[in-house]
Amino acid sequence: MQTKRLRLGILTPSSNTALEPLTSAMLSTLPQVSAHFARFTVTEISLTNQALGQFDVNRILEAAKQLADARVDVIAWSGTSAGWLGFERDEALCRQLTEATGIPATTSVLALNEILAKTGARRLGLVTPYTDDVQERIIRNYEQLGIECVAERHLGLSENFSFATVPDTLLADMMREAAFARPDAVTTFCTNLHAAHLAQSFERETGIPAYDTVATVVWKALRMLDVNTSALSGWGSIFASLE
Repeated sequence: MQTKRLRLGILTPSSNTALEPLTSAMLSTLPQVSAHFARFTVTEISLTNQALGQFDVNRILEAAKQLADARVDVIAWSGTSAGWLGFERDEALCRQLTEATGIPATTSVLALNEILAKTGARRLGLVTPYTDDVQERIIRNYEQLGIECVAERHLGLSENFSFATVPDTLLADMMREAAFARPDAVTTFCTNLHAAHLAQSFERETGIPAYDTVATVVWKALRMLDVNTSALSGWGSIFASLE
């Protein structure tokens, strides 16, 4: 019997070179599921007005309408901007995406926050490439959820393209350093980091769950479509154990 094909529509920052290959690699174990990408301009991550303006909802909706042309089954924003803009921005974005396209929507950050709530995580290790002020804004927003960032590592970078050039070995070291505080979970919080494939080895080494934001949105999109995610267990414990 022919299995129904499922299409994930992924909204992508224009200068991101990590999330597309990572997402496609994750889905390679699910031959009935494919990912389709639409970009909108994002080149800088900072708190300047110009950088914040990149996430204007109208620009995102234009990209989403292109995905709707492909008749995708879900639209997923694979980006972490709500970390510094405020989680309510992603909640509103999902409503606006569905209103504009008729397609259910989710985001990397809302998926991460759902996972943290499901697992009762209250102590978080935060690993990003971002600048001091962006990192501080993310930490404050998690405090408002009752989640304390007990350890953090960041690189002070603002050019979005540069995030994808951070070596795996450096990211793995940053994750291990964040683990010293024994948080309930560590997140690699940026979808232009080549970090998702590091989760399983980190979890085995430390016993601490690792939630990468490329992986979290894939997990949620698949759950929304009632897809069994156990075939992706090599990408971390969320795919094997979280219902």
